[in-house]
Amino acid sequence: ASGTIDAPIARATVNRKKMSIDFARGKPATSHYRVEEKIGDHALVRVHIETGRTHQIRVHLAHIGYPLVGDPLYGRRKHDPASLSPRQMLHAQFLGVVHPVFHEPITFHAPMPEDMRTLIQTWRTG
Repeated sequence: ASGTIDAPIARATVNRKKMSIDFARGKPATSHYRVEEKIGDHALVRVHIETGRTHQIRVHLAHIGYPLVGDPLYGRRKHDPASLSPRQMLHAQFLGVVHPVFHEPITFHAPMPEDMRTLIQTWRTG
């Protein structure tokens, strides 16, 4: 229910809009994940990234066979009617950076969006 994905990411050679795991050309990328709650065929997952590669969470989770619900680029090719999602279900609850001028850490917190809470509750109640 938890683990680390340590797989380098590079721009895909065929579809330039996509990123992909590429051990030859990719830049280092590390993501730590933990399943917070399993809900039927879905799961609420917390991900902490050490690096900040383009589409990192989406690429890493798809790489291990668990694409984001509603992700049109890295998700399932066929629409998943069970997802009931009009968009990809990805939310940055916490973001921390070092201020570029003052060199002090600053953090941002954001509650889960209403559409995500509603979708999760729908899955919980069947």
